[in-house]
Amino acid sequence: MSKEITPRSQDYSQWYNDLVLKSGLADYSAVRGCMVIKPYGYALWENMRDALDKMFKDTGHVNAYFPLFIPKSFLSREAAHVEGFAKECAVVTHYRLKTDESGKEVVVDPDARLEEELIVRPTSETIIWNTYKDWIQSHRDLPLLINQWANVVRWEMRTRLFLRTAEFLWQEGHTAHATREEALKEAELILDIYARFAEEFMALPVIKGIKTPNERFAGAEETYCIEALMQDGKALQAGTSHFLGQNFAKAFDVKFLNRENKLEYVWATSWGVSTRLIGALVMAHADDDGLILPPRLAPLQVVIVPIYKGEEQKNMIDEKAVSILNSLKQAGIRARYDDSDTARPGWKFAEYEMKGVPIRLALGARDLQNQLIELSRRDTREKFQIPIDNIVSAVNDFLAQIQHSLFERAKTFRDGHITPADTWDDFERILNEKGGFVSAHWDGTAETEEAIKEKTKATIRCIPLNPVAEKGNCILTGKPSNQRVLFARAY
Repeated sequence: MSKEITPRSQDYSQWYNDLVLKSGLADYSAVRGCMVIKPYGYALWENMRDALDKMFKDTGHVNAYFPLFIPKSFLSREAAHVEGFAKECAVVTHYRLKTDESGKEVVVDPDARLEEELIVRPTSETIIWNTYKDWIQSHRDLPLLINQWANVVRWEMRTRLFLRTAEFLWQEGHTAHATREEALKEAELILDIYARFAEEFMALPVIKGIKTPNERFAGAEETYCIEALMQDGKALQAGTSHFLGQNFAKAFDVKFLNRENKLEYVWATSWGVSTRLIGALVMAHADDDGLILPPRLAPLQVVIVPIYKGEEQKNMIDEKAVSILNSLKQAGIRARYDDSDTARPGWKFAEYEMKGVPIRLALGARDLQNQLIELSRRDTREKFQIPIDNIVSAVNDFLAQIQHSLFERAKTFRDGHITPADTWDDFERILNEKGGFVSAHWDGTAETEEAIKEKTKATIRCIPLNPVAEKGNCILTGKPSNQRVLFARAY
């Protein structure tokens, strides 16, 4: 199977596409720019969703659902917001089809034009804040902590499975607060949740920071982000949390009576992560033989493969394997016994390796006789002989080791690719030869930021939170700077 995967060293982009398709995560669709998330990929997303959903609910958030369609006039109420999304919007203009005069073709009925066009949800701030106007009258109605799991549409011209598609799945939180301080605290809380999820569940080390004004979410006063590094040295924005100030409250006239009985505009946040996190998992951990999935998110944590000759051996192994399977499941481990007779064990080994299953258990007649089972780790390919009576404990230990090992491996790579640059020549050389994050001074102007992007295709990924103050000179202009920021080429 691995022969069907382009090596990373040969063509990283093609390696990624091959792996997403061959591992059964997703497929191309008949709709340009959209994808089909296959059952294995969707199971991975469900595990991500369930973990994040619990983290949100543990901090007082609740789920709701808002319309897919947004009146065009809503987007016009917040100037920066509409400017940021205008080029990506899909627009519904008619509400009916009809057959043409030949009776063979379906056409848009020109008499069914909408009085006001509808925008297919690129993000939900406008429709939600229009709703909040009816829900919020007093400080007693605050805070309002709402999240929704939904799909959105952004009409991308250059697409790549999971990383950038015209339609994708995500969660978007939209919260309302009585004070600026509360809203800022909320935005920072969510950033911490995203970072903890990435590191504890995805085994993906991230850097927490703030976006520059150029890179902020359209309509936000501050955008917090987590940035991760992929194996090819490119950065990937893995999640964002936005402090919206009172911008959307003013646009939709959302006021409340404060404790002093005075009318005041509400303070807001919004935040989200999407199915691009699946792409991040692939690019951060996988190898030329397939996926390597962190156990906490893997749809299948353990697969048991029988090795036998003849029906008598098969029956003996079946009985023991089913017993092991039941013990693993009772311990909360996602396990499968693959007793199908349509493929040889070697083919099954390759299939589950491609799918990134963390642990493979192989059980043969001799193993059964010795009361042992062979355990193989996907991440290191090490093999161990484990007493059958101790299998549940051993599997749990190995799953924890694999989760930790994947994080440490990714962190070592990331830390080894954060490189300071003090001259323009060093800056370009690091970007071209090593990649990763380049820590350099910037004069704080949008003009310089844009000039660096034009010259190198590198952007400021973030201004790190709690930076170490360090005076220096801008990498391009030589003007004074008080701290370093992180540059990188990115997805």
